[in-house]
Amino acid sequence: MPYRPVIGLEIHAELHTQTKMFCACKNDAEETRPNVNICPVCMAHPGTLPVMNKKAVEHVLRVGTAVGGMLATQFTEFDRKNYFYPDIPKGYQISQYKYPLVSGGILAGVEITRIHLEEDTATSKHNKGDYSLIDYNRAGVPLMELVTEPVIADAETAMRFAKELQLLLRYLGASEANMEKGQMRVEANISVYKEGDDRLSGTKVEVKNLNSFRVVGKAIAHEIERQITVIERGEKVVQETRGWDENKGETFSQRKKESSHDYRYFPDPDLPKLDISEITEFATFVLPELPWQKRERYAREYGIKAEDIESYVTDTILGAYFERIADILEGDTQAVLLASNYITSDIIGLMQVSDGDILSRITPESLASLVGMVAGGEVSSRGAKDILKVMSERGGDPRMIASEHNLFQKSDTEALGVIVDDVIAGNTQAVLEYRAGKIASLQFLIGQGMKASKGSANPSVLKELFEEKLK
Repeated sequence: MPYRPVIGLEIHAELHTQTKMFCACKNDAEETRPNVNICPVCMAHPGTLPVMNKKAVEHVLRVGTAVGGMLATQFTEFDRKNYFYPDIPKGYQISQYKYPLVSGGILAGVEITRIHLEEDTATSKHNKGDYSLIDYNRAGVPLMELVTEPVIADAETAMRFAKELQLLLRYLGASEANMEKGQMRVEANISVYKEGDDRLSGTKVEVKNLNSFRVVGKAIAHEIERQITVIERGEKVVQETRGWDENKGETFSQRKKESSHDYRYFPDPDLPKLDISEITEFATFVLPELPWQKRERYAREYGIKAEDIESYVTDTILGAYFERIADILEGDTQAVLLASNYITSDIIGLMQVSDGDILSRITPESLASLVGMVAGGEVSSRGAKDILKVMSERGGDPRMIASEHNLFQKSDTEALGVIVDDVIAGNTQAVLEYRAGKIASLQFLIGQGMKASKGSANPSVLKELFEEKLK
């Protein structure tokens, strides 16, 4: 019997601010020394009071604006979310429940329910003995939570959404959203329904703390199959929170899933209610060009491949490099396409195996010059790759490198005519086949001519000479 998965995501991202959410402690994701960025406020000492971080509020509102959400311009507030866990100093978390900063919106084709602001927890360490240690450096760090509608139908869509959110956060300067460092964490709520059943009768299972896009995809796909297997056995899926075991490639039960009433939300009495419309700078901020806008512009202005566009959208430094070259080439469509091919194949490949900053050695001006040499038939595509290799190691002018390494193509018909005559004389069988109508034999002869010239012959000139002599 076919089944229909329904998936909703909850994504947390640590925001980029100088200080924590409710105190003046440094917000430093790179700090490795335990418990150095702490104070009585984020350690929840009695008598301390929180003070709101305005920059964190602004970050969330900018994200909400970018996704077309409705900002809480009239009223929003913070709530206490009550639950005990060793790494929550206060015994509750300051979060938002009924009145979030942002409601609605859409990203990557997925509808968003809400985006709200809260504080992060501390970090538990289990790497010493039979006990745990707690590092409170992360406690109180501003944390954005985005909740989607349960409209995702497969793991691929979930991964695509998470990647697009990471890009958006980076474009806005709101967060680095580095999943390896825990700056962005994905949780997936997964239910499975029988096809044709319009009732939302499936049981929701939450898979927590997915820390890479690959793991998001694997965990969701596995959990869908697990729930289908449970149903097929005639058993009931249990509403619970599950984790992901990378070694076994499967989810595992952690605890019974709580409902919202279990957290006993109530407005935090220590924090004021917010009227965002009274804070004038929030009404005047300007968003940068967003990832999807950049995709549209690149396709419209340059006509380059979708894969190339994605490389430039994902890596903004590489994107700026490409745009500079396109400006130098002054809208020459074919030259821009050729430059993009060299960037996304050869240069990216060289970046992966080279030390140092290749883009500072292969400058936009020098690559544009090399593209002009290839387009003009002065060097072959093979020669261009050799020139790029030298440039990646020591920089330099492509013309000088081509001259130094004898990489300019020879187009002298008299000199190449001698090579053509020798090839024809030495390959009588291929000549007979070509004259009998086998066109592929011409390519073979041209290849032999390139070999005889050690790659320096202009293949277009060779082709013309062979065709003329073999009439």
